[in-house]
Amino acid sequence: MPVTGKTFTDGGSVPDVWSFPVELAYSEEKMMTLQEAVRRMSSLPASNLKIRKRGKLNVGYYADVAIFDPLKIKDNATFESPHQYATGVEHVLVNGVQVLKDGEHTNAKPGRCIRGPGFKGEH
Repeated sequence: MPVTGKTFTDGGSVPDVWSFPVELAYSEEKMMTLQEAVRRMSSLPASNLKIRKRGKLNVGYYADVAIFDPLKIKDNATFESPHQYATGVEHVLVNGVQVLKDGEHTNAKPGRCIRGPGFKGEH
């Protein structure tokens, strides 16, 4: 289970910035295996939300991949400076396009909004 304790005075939180490194830290503390932590951040939510072609490295799936060093992973976000990259994340691909290379953003923005089958709003 990801930690959800960091919040701001306005009631918001920054799970997009820090929840995955924190989840990986749980695996380092032996609360779960690294494989289970990765599953909880990838195939499990994709399956639960019925989002097709996401969450696994399969032929024909969208290539959303994070390459990290599990021995160096560290959450750097704080209340004062919440939007900080995690240490130990070296490369990230979104839809097969590299957005983080050697820890630096490439300025590529290939992401798009993903909606599950329950979405009823406008497209």
